[in-house]
Amino acid sequence: MHDRSTLAELRVDRFLRERLQASLYRAAQPLELARWEAPGEPVDFAEAAGGDYEPFAAGDLWGRPWGTTWFRVHGRVPEAWRDADGRLPEATRAELVVDLGFTTGQPGFQCEAMVWTTDGRPLRGIAPLNNAVVEAVAEDGTVDVYIEGASNPDVGSLFTFDPTPVGDPATAGTDPIYTLRHVDVRLRDLEVTALLADTRALRGLVGQLDAGSPRRATILQALERMIDAVDPHDVAGTAAAGRAVLAPVLASPAAASAHTLHAVGHAHIDSAWLWPVRETVRKVARTFSNVLSLMDEDPEVVFAASSAQQYAWMKEYYPDLFARIRRRVEEGRFVPVGSMWVESDTNMPGSEAMARQFVAGKGFFLREFGLDTPEVWLPDSFGYTGALPQIARAAGARWFLTQKTSWNETNRMPHHTFQWEGIDGTRLFTHFPPVDTYNSVVSAAELAHAERNFADKGRASVSLLPYGYGDGGGGPTREMAHAIARTGSLEGSPKVVHSSPRRFFETAEDEYPDPEVWVGELYLEFHRGTYTSQLATKQGNRRSEHLLREAELWAATATVRAGADYPAERLSRAWETVLLQQFHDILPGSSIAWVYHDAERNYAAVARELEDIIGASLRALAGEGDRVVRANAAPHGRDGIRALGATASAAPERVAPQAEGDGWVLDNGVVRVTVDGRGLIVSAVDLTTGRDAVPPGAAAGLLQLHRDTPTQWDAWDVDVHYRETVTDLTEVHDLRVDGDEIVVARRFGSSRVTQRISLDAGSRTVSLSFDLDWQETQKLLKLAFPVDVHTGIATSEIQFGHIDRATHTNTSWDAARFETVAHRWIRVAEPDFGVAVVNDSTYGHDVTRAPRGEGGGTISLVRLSLIRSALFPDPTQDRGEHRLRVGLVVGADVADAVTEGYRINLPVRTIDAAATEIDPLLTVSDPGVVVEAVKLAEDGSGDVIVRLYEALGVRTTAELTASFAATGVVETDLLEREIPAAALTSSASGDSGLSATLSLRPFQIATLRFTR
Repeated sequence: MHDRSTLAELRVDRFLRERLQASLYRAAQPLELARWEAPGEPVDFAEAAGGDYEPFAAGDLWGRPWGTTWFRVHGRVPEAWRDADGRLPEATRAELVVDLGFTTGQPGFQCEAMVWTTDGRPLRGIAPLNNAVVEAVAEDGTVDVYIEGASNPDVGSLFTFDPTPVGDPATAGTDPIYTLRHVDVRLRDLEVTALLADTRALRGLVGQLDAGSPRRATILQALERMIDAVDPHDVAGTAAAGRAVLAPVLASPAAASAHTLHAVGHAHIDSAWLWPVRETVRKVARTFSNVLSLMDEDPEVVFAASSAQQYAWMKEYYPDLFARIRRRVEEGRFVPVGSMWVESDTNMPGSEAMARQFVAGKGFFLREFGLDTPEVWLPDSFGYTGALPQIARAAGARWFLTQKTSWNETNRMPHHTFQWEGIDGTRLFTHFPPVDTYNSVVSAAELAHAERNFADKGRASVSLLPYGYGDGGGGPTREMAHAIARTGSLEGSPKVVHSSPRRFFETAEDEYPDPEVWVGELYLEFHRGTYTSQLATKQGNRRSEHLLREAELWAATATVRAGADYPAERLSRAWETVLLQQFHDILPGSSIAWVYHDAERNYAAVARELEDIIGASLRALAGEGDRVVRANAAPHGRDGIRALGATASAAPERVAPQAEGDGWVLDNGVVRVTVDGRGLIVSAVDLTTGRDAVPPGAAAGLLQLHRDTPTQWDAWDVDVHYRETVTDLTEVHDLRVDGDEIVVARRFGSSRVTQRISLDAGSRTVSLSFDLDWQETQKLLKLAFPVDVHTGIATSEIQFGHIDRATHTNTSWDAARFETVAHRWIRVAEPDFGVAVVNDSTYGHDVTRAPRGEGGGTISLVRLSLIRSALFPDPTQDRGEHRLRVGLVVGADVADAVTEGYRINLPVRTIDAAATEIDPLLTVSDPGVVVEAVKLAEDGSGDVIVRLYEALGVRTTAELTASFAATGVVETDLLEREIPAAALTSSASGDSGLSATLSLRPFQIATLRFTR
């Protein structure tokens, strides 16, 4: 039995569905169709227009997976629709309406299309809920267009996480997967459209009001009276009467205290994910063209789009569309946001790469639009590094927006608007929208949720509402704009205003000038597997970042010292490739196989290009002769080689293993390492202190295999229950000494691993290398180092510094942080003794505590996540051969960890047949001040740019000396624009060159520009 109000709701719902929705169009006329299928990858318009088209009709199959089918569309508005004067009826509009065979999956995850004029101009995109094109109907009623149909398969938009072969074109199949339903010209009734929007707004509001609310009763009564006023057999003729009934309840204003949402049109377009990068280019074009069309229709709409890369694609591939975008940018209605090249992951990109996201992104927006974008826009990245506030502010950004923290599994963030304080103390005004989505459809339920959910009530009353379909769904729609018009001030609802990101942030800052503070990283309690998935891509990123460092350093040195041409364009292209692949669904490993095939090819091409630059630069510097010199691009001297230079020093020798018992000993007078008959490190003694890094009875360098079956998001997640099943890989297939290495071969499941253990003379680092043939399914391989250290924290390298995280589980926040990210090193320590683990490949770690056993106390267990094998979205994830290196640094302080992290990632280069050594361009007086980048200025002036940071977490003063003819030095922001000095305290010329005195707070970044 239903009560009176429930019956009223049911009545309204049926009327809305069966009468209003069904009456949007008064008439429809099918159009003539012909088709041509592109034989391979997408083609340009000119080639498509010249294709051999064949007749086609609604009901026919079309489109192999990932194929492109072009449709030639022709017809006209029927004369019967016009009056005697040739005009369409009042309050109507003719539109091209297309249904490509849309499925029940999400918009943006299936077939899409672009409508083109016959002279090759893109008109508008087609998507399931964004499929009407006004511009396709000429003033005389003719329709003459091309439709570029993309038959993208739905890889898994319903997220059942079933393995599927369609993410790889080699296994996706060739049979058609869509059935064209209709391509019509239709006559839209604008009065019915408005009545439908009125009704939806009010019916949605009814669902959010309390059952006993007088306002709810009033609205329901009005809706029923509207139904009585509208003739179900003549909806078009009586829609105006229905609207008149609803007008008074729509006119009742919102409460003065109502929350205000700043509605910003948006379309979150992943630069790759369940589709390849090449398809993203087309998704962006379709969405941006839709937005421009909507702006022509509704002058209030403002749209924000991030990612300079996406604008760069439009400039390159869609110049007409880019020109239209530029005009709307000038008006302030099409708003570039984000300041970055792409919406990057922020956990794994290295220090300089994170900076270059801003250099490339803001640089593009400045060059193309004259805009210095003030915000960082990262709604969907999987957690946010504690270094980001300083990096963003150093690039001139003021504000930060995210949404992803609402996905936390365990803990709720206590604020929606706050100051975010980074590791160096820099603060960034931050907001994450309480609507808990970056793809709002402006429903009453979303608006009410935003108001109820807002955590800062009483101190603030505004939030941002990003609305629009993303990922190719077409962006904001006319229906969403209609909803905003009706909820601008509506009793019982929050207020909604068209706005821009700048207007929102300025309003929020003015209203809430002293918000609460969140300190440190914004750790996402979800998607922890992204630190590990797709090992080859993570290795490609790490290697590319360090090759770029070398290439810029040696090319700049060769230009200054030897007059070589600086390869600015080549370096810029390489950076843009690497930055693109740091996108938050590429580098994290959460995309389809196609994306990773492309990524690995791109990394290989980047490596070839950079190796050529490095080789040519070093040869220009070293000349031709009979000497052998060794070049060190690291910021610290090593093995007798100066930092950032090259000398004729010998390579370090390795210690020969000595047999002992059933194993071997490696002893270089600094550390003494014992490897047992299982090929495991059972002792690693610091001979200076006598401390053994390995606890009694434990074994380090232990591979552990876990079952890896996440509850939800396969490639994204590592769930804590993985720890419930573990196999220690102690069985030995082969154990031997090969020269100066101990070689251990193991087999497990369908996989094989060969591990090599060695120790260099004079080194504190035990080197472990792994050649892994990985053939497992839903498994996670960890590498364990039990360390005889009692501590409550682990220190991990992040961008431009490090962060301390609890190793205990005192709070729910600590317990949820069971898998963490680190870059080149992680360290655990007591006040007088520490141990670090360094790596060249991986990012995922966990650090826990365990009983020591003998003598009591606790130990620390440091583990690296080496590789995993999720089934969705890439069922072949990580299968194959991999090589990676790890080092155990015994008796390591933070400075040792920093130095060894660079050492394992920046091998020394040998230059044969050289004539001379290479003097560094720069020297630093304090090893705790790390030079992160040396390059020439972006503006082509030839000035030398040096970026450095304080790496140890202490205040320090240091001298940076340029050994070239520099005439002056200034401090700049990341974009190399002079700023008031924050780190540079003085400069002076001396016999050794121009010296700059720096005073740095812990983890402070400084960028200096030396004029030449």
